[in-house]
Amino acid sequence: MADRMVAGGQGAALEAMTASIPMGRHRRPEEIADAVLWLCSDASSYVTGQSISVDGGFIMR
Repeated sequence: MADRMVAGGQGAALEAMTASIPMGRHRRPEEIADAVLWLCSDASSYVTGQSISVDGGFIMR
């Protein structure tokens, strides 16, 4: 998505989006996959009814 934004001349919009993320970068697909895999594993067997944000702190700003 980011590559398409830059190619489409929306580099400034991408930079603004990145600046609004406290960690200062966009997520990597494997970071989302890791959270999903953990939720599907026995390690999260006692977790119920939670909303887990994998967003680099965006929701906490």
